[in-house]
Amino acid sequence: MATTVPRRKGFPTRQLFVLSLCRICEPISFCSIFPYIYYMIESFGTAKNANEIAVYAGMVTSAFAFAEFTTGMLWGRISDKFGRKPVLIMGLVGTMLSMLIFGFAKSFPIALFARAVGGALNGNIGVIQTTVAELVTEKEYQARAFAVMPFIWCLGSIIGPALGGLLAEPVKRYPAVFTPGGIFEEYPYLLPNLVSASILVVGIIIGTLFLEETHEILRQKPDIGVRAGRKIVKFFKGRSSSEGKFEGPKGYDSPLNEQDGRLLANGGGYSTFANPPVINTEEEQEEEETVRKRPAPTTKTFTRPVILQIVAYGILAYHTMGFEQLFPVFLSTPRSAEPPHHLFKFTGGFGLDTQSIGFILSAQGVVSMTIQFFLFPPIVEYFGTLSVYRFCMFLYPISYIIVPYLNFLPPSLSMAGVYTVLLIKIIFSVHAYPCNAILLTNSAPSLLVLGAINGIAASTASICRAFGPTITGLIYTQGLDWGMVGLAWWVNAGVCVLGGIQCLWMKGEDFDSNNKTGEIVTDEEVGRSVAVEVQVAHNTGLVAGEEHINEYAIVRKVADEEVANSFREELDMGGRREQN
Repeated sequence: MATTVPRRKGFPTRQLFVLSLCRICEPISFCSIFPYIYYMIESFGTAKNANEIAVYAGMVTSAFAFAEFTTGMLWGRISDKFGRKPVLIMGLVGTMLSMLIFGFAKSFPIALFARAVGGALNGNIGVIQTTVAELVTEKEYQARAFAVMPFIWCLGSIIGPALGGLLAEPVKRYPAVFTPGGIFEEYPYLLPNLVSASILVVGIIIGTLFLEETHEILRQKPDIGVRAGRKIVKFFKGRSSSEGKFEGPKGYDSPLNEQDGRLLANGGGYSTFANPPVINTEEEQEEEETVRKRPAPTTKTFTRPVILQIVAYGILAYHTMGFEQLFPVFLSTPRSAEPPHHLFKFTGGFGLDTQSIGFILSAQGVVSMTIQFFLFPPIVEYFGTLSVYRFCMFLYPISYIIVPYLNFLPPSLSMAGVYTVLLIKIIFSVHAYPCNAILLTNSAPSLLVLGAINGIAASTASICRAFGPTITGLIYTQGLDWGMVGLAWWVNAGVCVLGGIQCLWMKGEDFDSNNKTGEIVTDEEVGRSVAVEVQVAHNTGLVAGEEHINEYAIVRKVADEEVANSFREELDMGGRREQN
């Protein structure tokens, strides 16, 4: 019989831990530039005046997202064909190259190119969503699982800004350690990027050695990297590769036995067979290829709920990225010589340095991580995913509207106002993103097309992130010219209001409340594709009859009676064929 790896039930703590170790590298790198981007753009001499710096800073931020948009769908398709793991590793490699080029940038075009390289080679946003969805096949664990990656992003957003704020311009800040005339004086922003690149190298190594493939078909294939990781762990534990039962460290799971690769689901663990594997017939191999290559029809893949979720994701990405880019620029903008007197027409920022901004943004990450870990799962479980998402989208504009009015506070209360605004924004952000991810996953008609859906969603979010900072920067610059520092903030709030209105058309959970473990197959084309996949499962000996269908993770529910009957016919044919 052919090698088959059944899916594991329960919460996938170990693989999520490994995925998190890979994921944390990216927010560290991405967020590390925010504390010094204003001063880096200023050093290029591209901006004619201080008001234009926001525009160029927005373009640097947008370059990553725009390039990511152009390749997002491609990476989604590649992950469906070649697996999630290779795409994730490639994304880390691309980000590492981007950070190195960015650190050596001495002009605006080079900085722009560096960010574009990172975006073009990184399709990890959508692929990570798909990976988590494939790891978590039981709905009761979704809130916890989908909160993990935003939690990790929060953790990275603590380290990243602190790293950028502390290590930028090291010769100026630490002359006793970094003497003038060296490489770090010529490239004052190289050090934080070198450290970020080093962290990414660690993530690449961990991902290669310990991250397992989650693609329904491709995860059956042997993984050279995981085998190497297993041997390394055994070596350090003082065991030879042929002795004893292997138990991986925390964060590592080992479903395949090295000797024969044969597994059988047996409660919470796996046992091996001594029988040698049997090569599939040509007809069976063709059926496997049919399952691998044949997606659901586009018209059925992108259903109305899916499209609404993708649009919601784009709106959310637009205004949140606008905030992330604009807030450090606002904090860097010099204070106004005169205190504000008009309710709408006033200007000025806080005039903070890179170190202070880095500390503020790191504090934001600490609070985000705490709320994500302790509040999000119970709140979503109690109120429901869609209700929480709608609540966030309708109240999110508050955090944008009040930012410019921090100028009205006396100096003794200004920093308290900054942290209050961040707290409000964080509460909405840490709930909105994972809720959107859960709703998008639940709206998918089939797990067979989840990679494509997340690829489109990631591309949509990327194009919104690309235009968001640039448009926001242009509006901010125009607002400063008009003496209205709040203009960009109020426009951003308006976009957020549109998102709140749009989410009223969204529907709640699409899964059957009595079927917490699976997916819905709603059309005949997808239903037959799934039936073919179950036929392959019969041929590999994974399932022995219809009564065992729930052991096979890809099929959970067939919503149409006609499709269900067709499915049963395919299943019966598979059973008879196996007996013959």
